[in-house]
Amino acid sequence: MSILSSISVEFLVATGIGWVTACGVFLMLRGRSFPVVLGLTLLGYAVNIFIFVMGRLWSGAQPILGQGEVQADPLPQALVLTAIVIGFATTGFVIELALRSRAESGTDHVDGKEPDA
Repeated sequence: MSILSSISVEFLVATGIGWVTACGVFLMLRGRSFPVVLGLTLLGYAVNIFIFVMGRLWSGAQPILGQGEVQADPLPQALVLTAIVIGFATTGFVIELALRSRAESGTDHVDGKEPDA
């Protein structure tokens, strides 16, 4: 029996979501604007994957109430699709704010002041 056969898929997905969340939080705590934007984006991806996984993956199930015994819930997919569109718009807005802050303050540090060298 190999080690991969004893690890469940749920554990692998949960570990992956945890790593993406940890990387997003780490990047959000950086002092420059670009890593903060990347951290926010990664955190948004982690939340989207989490919501999608909570809806389960049904094979051969009807998406709406129908003739079958098992029905899949279409709500998580709709929520994730909406969150992706909103996430793209928010990321574009935050990038524009970071560029404006860089142009006005002359630095890309999040508080507008360069740390003492």
